This record gives sequence, C-alpha cells and structure tokens, in this order.
Amino acid sequence: MRNFDPTPLFRASVGFDRMADLMDRVLTADPVQPTYPPFNIEKTDENAYRISIAVAGFSADELWVEVKENQLVISARKADETGERTFLHRGIATRAFERRFHLAEHMRVQAAAHADGMLNIELLREIPEALKPRRIDIARSEARGSVIESSAA
Repeated sequence: MRNFDPTPLFRASVGFDRMADLMDRVLTADPVQPTYPPFNIEKTDENAYRISIAVAGFSADELWVEVKENQLVISARKADETGERTFLHRGIATRAFERRFHLAEHMRVQAAAHADGMLNIELLREIPEALKPRRIDIARSEARGSVIESSAA
C-alpha cells in the first residue's frame, strides 16, 4: 500500500483544517469496517441525500438517530425479550449496533422514517446565501466618444 503525504497541499493553504482531519481519519482508519447493518447512500436531488439502513426486527422505539458535531449517529438496542421463545433457526440479526456518518458542513437531517424494515434518513445540504455563487455587475464607462467641454473664463 502506498503512503500519501499531504504536506505539500497544506503548505500554501489556510483554513483547510477540517479537510486535513478528514484525510487523516480516512488514511489511518481501521481497514476492517463493520458490515452490520447494511445500508445505502443515495443522491435524491442536487442537494438532497438519503441514507437507508436495513433494520429488520427493530421497532421505531428501539432506534435512535442523533446529530452531534457534524456526525450522524444511528444506534439500536433490542428490548430484552422475556418471553419463552424457542428458535430452531435465528437468521434475523437483532444485535445492538451503532453507525456513524461524518456530515459535510451545511448538511442538515430533515427527517427519519421507519417502514418495512428500513430506516430512511433524509439529508439536505443548505448552502448559506453568503456562500452561493453570485454574479457581479460590471459598471460601464459612459465617457466613450463623448466630448469634454471646458469652460473658458
């Protein structure tokens, strides 16, 4: 595996600390990522996204969705089953989990819905007006071809 040294990129830049932290986190992360529960991330519009997580066996009351410090944290814990149930085969995993997603700046969680064994989380990128591109009008000079009068005293 190659080592990547981002030092030359940051030598002449200011204010890219978050990008440096992100690159450091990605490059030093544990290569073994948890695979449970499976999830999809899809782009639903220019500035809208959806995270869908397969949460079969969990009720909406056993799921938690939180946003803290630009991090989306989804966790679940199955309530203790006190009933006398005997499984001959148990293929539906209902073990506790916690999934974290790092959110970019200006990302906002709009809604979360639980239906048909799926937890869908809607995200929206809200770019502030000050950061949106804007067109600057160019002032035109009206002195072109005009005669300048001088006053004789």
